[in-house]
Amino acid sequence: MIANQPKIVTIDGNEAAAYIAYRLVDICSIFPITPSSPMAEEADAWSNAGIKNIWGQIPDIIEMQSEGGAAGTAHGALQTGSLATTFTSSQGLLLMLPNMYKIAGELTATVFHVAARSLATQGLSIFGDHQDVMAARMTGFAMLNAASVQECHDMALIAHGVTLKSRVPFMHFFDGFRTSHEVNKISIIPDDVIRKMIDEDLVYAHRNRGLNPDNPFIRGTAQNPDVYFQSRETVNVFYDKVPDIVQEAMDKFADMTGRQYQLFDYYGAQDAENIIIIIGSGAETVIETVKHLHKQGQSVGILQVRLYRPLSLKHIAKVLPKAVKSIAVLDRTKEIGARGEPLYLDMVEAILTLYNDGILKSMPKIIGGRYGLSSKEFTPAMVKAVFDELQKPSPKNHFTIGINDDVGHTSLEFDPNLDIEHKEVTRAIFYGLGSDGTVGANKNTIKIIGENTDLFAQGYFVYDSNKSGSQTISHLRFGPDPIKAPYLISSANFVACHKASFIEKMDVLKFAAKGATFLLNTDVGVDMAWDCLPKPLQQQIISKEIVFYVIDATAVARDVGMGRRINTIMQTCFFALSGVLPRDAAIVQIKSAIKKSYAKKGDKIVAKNFAAVDGALDHLYQVKISKNITSKIEFQPIVSLNAPKFVQEITAPMINGEGDELAVSQIPVDGTYPSGTAAWGKRNVSDEIPIWQEDVCIQCGNCVFVCPHSAIRSKFYHKSYLNDAPETFKSAKVSARGFPEAKYTLQIYPEDCTGCYMCIEACPAFKWPEKVSKAINMEPKAPLLEAEKKNLEFFDSLPVNDRAEIDFSSIRGAQFLEPLFEFSGACPGCGETPYVKLLSQLFGPRLLVANATGCSSIYGGNLPTTPWTKNAEGRGPAWSNSLFEDNAEFGLGMRLSADRHLAIAKDLLNDMRGEIDGNLIDDLINSKQQIGAEVSAQLDRVHRLKEILGTILTAKAKELLTVVDSLVRRSVWLVGGDGWAYDIGSGGLDHVLASGRNVNILVMDTEVYSNTGGQMSKATPLAATAKFAAGGKTVAKKDLALQAVSYGNVYVARIAMGGNSQQTLQAFREAEQYKGPSLILAYSHCIAHGYDMRYGLEQQKLAVASGHWPLVRYNPELRKVGINPFILDAPRPTIDFKEYAYNEMRYKSLLESNPKVAVELMQMAQKSLNLKWDTYEKLASQSASQFEPVY
Repeated sequence: MIANQPKIVTIDGNEAAAYIAYRLVDICSIFPITPSSPMAEEADAWSNAGIKNIWGQIPDIIEMQSEGGAAGTAHGALQTGSLATTFTSSQGLLLMLPNMYKIAGELTATVFHVAARSLATQGLSIFGDHQDVMAARMTGFAMLNAASVQECHDMALIAHGVTLKSRVPFMHFFDGFRTSHEVNKISIIPDDVIRKMIDEDLVYAHRNRGLNPDNPFIRGTAQNPDVYFQSRETVNVFYDKVPDIVQEAMDKFADMTGRQYQLFDYYGAQDAENIIIIIGSGAETVIETVKHLHKQGQSVGILQVRLYRPLSLKHIAKVLPKAVKSIAVLDRTKEIGARGEPLYLDMVEAILTLYNDGILKSMPKIIGGRYGLSSKEFTPAMVKAVFDELQKPSPKNHFTIGINDDVGHTSLEFDPNLDIEHKEVTRAIFYGLGSDGTVGANKNTIKIIGENTDLFAQGYFVYDSNKSGSQTISHLRFGPDPIKAPYLISSANFVACHKASFIEKMDVLKFAAKGATFLLNTDVGVDMAWDCLPKPLQQQIISKEIVFYVIDATAVARDVGMGRRINTIMQTCFFALSGVLPRDAAIVQIKSAIKKSYAKKGDKIVAKNFAAVDGALDHLYQVKISKNITSKIEFQPIVSLNAPKFVQEITAPMINGEGDELAVSQIPVDGTYPSGTAAWGKRNVSDEIPIWQEDVCIQCGNCVFVCPHSAIRSKFYHKSYLNDAPETFKSAKVSARGFPEAKYTLQIYPEDCTGCYMCIEACPAFKWPEKVSKAINMEPKAPLLEAEKKNLEFFDSLPVNDRAEIDFSSIRGAQFLEPLFEFSGACPGCGETPYVKLLSQLFGPRLLVANATGCSSIYGGNLPTTPWTKNAEGRGPAWSNSLFEDNAEFGLGMRLSADRHLAIAKDLLNDMRGEIDGNLIDDLINSKQQIGAEVSAQLDRVHRLKEILGTILTAKAKELLTVVDSLVRRSVWLVGGDGWAYDIGSGGLDHVLASGRNVNILVMDTEVYSNTGGQMSKATPLAATAKFAAGGKTVAKKDLALQAVSYGNVYVARIAMGGNSQQTLQAFREAEQYKGPSLILAYSHCIAHGYDMRYGLEQQKLAVASGHWPLVRYNPELRKVGINPFILDAPRPTIDFKEYAYNEMRYKSLLESNPKVAVELMQMAQKSLNLKWDTYEKLASQSASQFEPVY
């Protein structure tokens, strides 16, 4: 992308900022965090491709173990004279604060690029506002804002130039997601302009200030009360100069590019009496609304803040209208306990000072308000409401806009129907399914139009933080003028629904404009399509005169071998129907984009996509619209009418995309939500479901064991229950001996199945003699759905098998344990969730879970629904997430608390021996609770104790009731991924292991940072590619197992469900029974590995067979009795590493991009694997005395 002339490109805000940052530094220290990760990914990719900075060098890109590490590395590089940067957001920025204070205190030139994001408080949010940057406003970093994608590009350059001249470090920040992920058409700054904005002498001066043994000095001293205060005041003169230096840079930039910026830009009437002051992307919304209101005769204006720190009164005074009487200051943050939010308080002080100094002749009325937290919509209608409020004699101060605050009554009402969109703009909405390619295709569409026509283009993509398989909504705009609309489309000319099941519950035409085109992907034929629509959609099509088209894109994709990916098919139809480009020209451009996007995946993938494009239009049909409504189909209820009140009133609106309408009073005050709401979600995303063949089934339980979403379950029961069964309900005799009157049923949850095929692959039972079909086979869901729903209703009415009677020790027995983790938002075929589900089955009723931020915290605790659930007795996993970095410590705190409560309970029991039967007390205190029957007996005893305590009206009885549940043995598990365990949380994890406390740690090792998109971690294997390792990882995978084994007193297991399911089950049980720290490393296949997750279990098997993933159990209890505690559960490797690795794109892609390096790294990987295996074999063969002694 290097050029010496302006170049028009279509990119997002992250890439726009990173483009400049990369060209102006020597070193980028990085760590992934949403939504800033793409900046680091781009920098790594450019470095790997050999792209140079403006000085002709390739910057060093180094991934660190945390954001704190990235900031520390940047600090060290800066102190030794290099130009360094980093990219971050949210909690990551908070981890950088200590270094930022140091960097600023030492007057060190740098720019940190921040995609501003919400902070984790009552809940985590990955979406955008200014909470993080406002938390960093006291560090001494100057704060320069970019309000659009173009500004991300431009302000990045201005910041890098100014920091060198001022010696004040800069935070260049922009709104996370709303700007960082918005795709827009911008003008790229040529390299010669970049060079002219950077004073080489200032670069040399920065270098000369670096630490140098040939010119030694001391920096970073410890100071005493005699000089510290004065030291803090020495920097004032530098900060005083910053505003003028920034404006000079902006003016210089304008001379070269024609784009003029001011520290405070004013738009609107010069005689405006009412104005809004705002910072960030919301400014564009206000500007466009001001233009609209001006046409209606209103004299209003907006003051857009660009340089927030240091705040310059002089520059505010230059642009503030003299006639202003009322000002609303809008903050995209919340500062609890303060008299207002930061920008508001700063502006009150600034304007009061201008008035006191005589610069303003009268003091305007100033009110403050909050808007847009966590990327909440901020629309022209809301802007108008604020201006309307300003016209009132007593406008509301400390207001909110965009929510219904029925508690504090802070919210302003607004008319959501206000539409100021320009009529010549094409507006399109696409409803897709995560991983179906819709978002990727729409990004290509924007590039095609933006870079091949004179039209301007904008794209923004709405999706929650769930994994693939959740709904995505793409908002695309195209028009003749620059598009400044950082809000969602509410009047679309084109609507496409890529998943037919969406229309059963959701009004996808809610935002369709009159005369719009509607495209539906459905397997219903064109002749039946109209009658199959729900009645409300027919009403809208008729009243809005919508043109209706259908295509069976799923069938087209299947026929050309593309599986579920319908993206290029639907993209082709969009171009054909929208007329944005001539049809033939559009197809040429689509194929060019396909080649660019998928070249690394091989020619076969490209050819399949080409075939899909060619076949798309042959299957596109216009539906004849009836003049009258013919349908009797109503929208299905979002959740069952039998759902709990909370689910009906709060969860259901969130599921239906109407969470914005929920009032403050409806939201839990402290982030506490009920368990088990995922059971009511019924996402219904798969077109196929597994069907059980009872006459072929051997009742092994494998399918139940591996199902990632708990959508297959089994029960055994007395045959008399079948008297009331539906005709279609299947059953078989229990094949195990000793149950002559028992029946067995394997039941599918049809609306919860994601169609991943893992159950099919796990099934060992073939139908003879054909040996093609199995005991469980995938079939089209539509004709079976109603019958299966009735079957399921009956199955759920059958009693859950008693835990005390189940054999926990075998897969065959464990299948009957009720899962207390169900129907999560994880990817179809997820490699992590089967382990989490197993954890809930084995220990769920007494389980405490500390969950590190990452994939498992998102699919495990992301609203609107929660998959952790409870049993009929009301018991189940108690789950919480703190942060990414502190999960080990967080979980240890849970263990300490459980132990303390148990000790209190035992002391109180002993104190009450005269009031409570001594035998009951002895049984309660001494119960071992090692197996299910013992735990059940203890539960019964605790129940009896509660009844007794209810009759004893003493202080001790009252206190004992608060801790009595702790008498049932708590199972504390620390759950997370390799990013946590190997990297950001490794120090805490190591300390917790060394503590000797009885905590269990489950690390689901995907070998990448899965949640943020597949970046390298220290678990990433040698020779694999990943984001941040585009050229292949050159260092071997960290062996966390051997690190833990070195302590001697830690139970350690390496498991792989697909490699040996029985060993997996045994490891969980042994780890939990061990009275000390345990660590389970679970191989977890992942979509980031680059292959069909259907074959995840087979890849696990190959990982074990190649020696890449040795199955191991280290049990300190064996060491205590003189037996070798290191058990190698896998045979010697039977295949080469590459036979496993080259099934995955993360290894195979390097063969395409750099064959020589790929071969060299694969050879190194094989040697490393051989050495590791030799080490493991040696450990497995040595005597017990050669291991650390155990106390």
